[in-house]
Amino acid sequence: MTREQENSGRLRVIIADDVPEMRRSTRLMMTLIPAVEVVAIAHNGRQAVELTRQHKPDIALLDINMPELDGLSAIETLMREHPQMACIVMSAERERAYLQRAIAAGARGYLIKPFTSDALVNEFQRVIKIVEANRRQVGKIDQVRHQRDAYLIELATAYRKARRTDDKAIAVFEELARDPHCDKHWLTTLAMIYVIRQMWGKLKMLAGRLEKA
Repeated sequence: MTREQENSGRLRVIIADDVPEMRRSTRLMMTLIPAVEVVAIAHNGRQAVELTRQHKPDIALLDINMPELDGLSAIETLMREHPQMACIVMSAERERAYLQRAIAAGARGYLIKPFTSDALVNEFQRVIKIVEANRRQVGKIDQVRHQRDAYLIELATAYRKARRTDDKAIAVFEELARDPHCDKHWLTTLAMIYVIRQMWGKLKMLAGRLEKA
């Protein structure tokens, strides 16, 4: 969650449709949902992908048939780049095959055009519950990861002070080094252990990171 999201307390939404009247009416209907705010409007699928990278919305509402990049292809890209967000498809197609394709692409909701404001509100209320549940799950995972990282740093600090170079110490420092943003002093300590243990192959692999750190 970004600082802007935390401050607003609302879920951020992007609307993508190539029909101006549809964009305007959809945005107007969105005002009936206090829990969300529209942060961007896209005219085609490619623009939807670009604006999502810029605004990082929680939910994308996309038409299927759009120029440059259709809605389903856009959803596939969005799900690959932003797996935590939810996508709702809009389409005039009523055939079940389209619904199945949308679900396969990663959509969490489906609105058949023309839809009423009630239908939009109901679909968003359902998808909002999914997004909030995902947030809670991510929060729990982040909490566990934070506790684990704090424990590893505590161990590493004690091992470094004791000048330990045994296998258990190596395991702890290597686990810390898995983080691409690992502090340089942990990498340096690990490199020194590799030298003492004459683990030249691992030292060579670590040297490149130390040069860039």
